[in-house]
Amino acid sequence: MWRNYMRARFDPDARLGLRLTLLVAALLVVAVPFGILLREVTVSGPLTRVDTAAAGELHDYVRDSPLVVNVLKVITFFGSSLWFYCLIVPLVVLLLRRGETKAALFLGGTTWLGAAINSVVKVLVDRPRPSLVDPVATAHGQSFPSGHSMAAVVGYGALLIVFLPSVRKRLRWAVIAAAGSLALLIGFTRLALGVHYITDVLGGYALGGAWLLASASAFRIWRRPTQKKEIGLVHGGPT
Repeated sequence: MWRNYMRARFDPDARLGLRLTLLVAALLVVAVPFGILLREVTVSGPLTRVDTAAAGELHDYVRDSPLVVNVLKVITFFGSSLWFYCLIVPLVVLLLRRGETKAALFLGGTTWLGAAINSVVKVLVDRPRPSLVDPVATAHGQSFPSGHSMAAVVGYGALLIVFLPSVRKRLRWAVIAAAGSLALLIGFTRLALGVHYITDVLGGYALGGAWLLASASAFRIWRRPTQKKEIGLVHGGPT
């Protein structure tokens, strides 16, 4: 019985086979670092002492340059809730109008539930934001994990899952690199603007990655593998 169970877990053709096994393994790989960061924050571990000092030094470096601060604020906007509402809502409507209901539910549900998860964790951890002299930016709510960082991973990751197959193959790695670079830049802006610690940003990336993997695995199980007519934006596109 155990042998049959393990065979099914590593069967590429089984609906709950190799694909789900690999996604669960990847989920654990991302979730473990988040657990470590969460413990460091809740017990004020060594990492929190390091990133408290780093946050102050980085903020001191950028606050004397109004141009740099303005550029950082422009970049950080692309990780904000307002931006993702403006971006995701029209795309969800577009997918629904094209009859791609599952893709629409995945895109909207992943991003909006991800934001809700972030808010709940913030309240539970209740970490204060950095307290800096002469801050160049302010933010509301608690500090851990960074909402912008998590939103960047979840939002742009979900967009890649839905729309990347419709991008020409030779351009796909460039699109992935652009999305990844933007997510990293957004995390950096939260540090440079003095509204988050390093562990906040890393925690946002880790929690966002875990949630995106969990949501993507559920979506792929939900999708009917024997469906004859594939959803173009999700399952294939031009080469």
